[in-house]
Amino acid sequence: MAAPPSNLELRPLGNTGLKVSSVGFGASPLGSVFGPVSEDEAIASVREAFRRGINFFDTSPYYGGTLSEKMLGKGLKALGVPRNEYIVSTKCGRYIEGFDFSAERVTKSIDESLERLQLDYVDILQCHDIEFGSLDQIVNETIPALQKLKEAGKIRFIGITGLPLEIFTYVLDRVPRGAVDVVLSYCHYSINDSTLEDLLPYLKSKGVAVISASPLAMGLLTENGPPEWHPASPELKSACRAAATYCKEKGKSITKLALQYSLSNKDISTVLVGMNSVAQVEENVGAAIELSTFGKDQQTLAKIEAILSPVKNQTWPSGTQKS
Repeated sequence: MAAPPSNLELRPLGNTGLKVSSVGFGASPLGSVFGPVSEDEAIASVREAFRRGINFFDTSPYYGGTLSEKMLGKGLKALGVPRNEYIVSTKCGRYIEGFDFSAERVTKSIDESLERLQLDYVDILQCHDIEFGSLDQIVNETIPALQKLKEAGKIRFIGITGLPLEIFTYVLDRVPRGAVDVVLSYCHYSINDSTLEDLLPYLKSKGVAVISASPLAMGLLTENGPPEWHPASPELKSACRAAATYCKEKGKSITKLALQYSLSNKDISTVLVGMNSVAQVEENVGAAIELSTFGKDQQTLAKIEAILSPVKNQTWPSGTQKS
């Protein structure tokens, strides 16, 4: 099943030599994290994503208690294409039973993930939500353990993920240059919060690629609004609701505008979006292609930014999120 010609932009992933699609496939919903997803739906969404030009797939053993990895593995196997045609990222250190960033656990973790994914290696292994562990352990124990996995050929590149932006500078200032290839930040490059932008020059100077996730701010920038557990303040939720209502009245989709806003910064290699259906894949790829063809809807974006300006860059305490 060869991928057809696609207008979906490929961007360099830092210094890795990899080129990733501007839209990445976030596979957490394949673990039925946001409602039940059948195996057929999971496989169909992976196939459609690849067919439409998405070549980057991100998962974690934490998502759905390992179900996301298993479903993604089945979807990738169904593609029937050479392994080098897609890029897979999974994570370690965060599990349904809790956090464990020890060298022993992450070394065992990759073998479990590879079995579930039905792969011989992953392109990127990321330490998952490191703010919940000891950052000094990440520096002194976890990353050196991942280096050994790299030497063993089980992973190609190393990443770290989390919500507070200061965790990235803490780790990157304490490891050798090149020890970390990628950071995954979420909820910090969307219409309501663009604080990641200030960190981009620093990350570039360290030779580290940037993946941004949650362009919809975990549901804030949607017509249906966020889930009940969302940790945002009432003021932030109310402002996002007003922005979504404005878009609806104007016949615009706040979800599409939010994704296009996140995609418009070329210093971000890929924007991860959770997907669990063919329709969602089509919607997300369509938004990206529309952006590259026609550019942003500046008029509507300006109005949304004005509505959100009183709560701009307002975040929430770490520990209350579900990543």
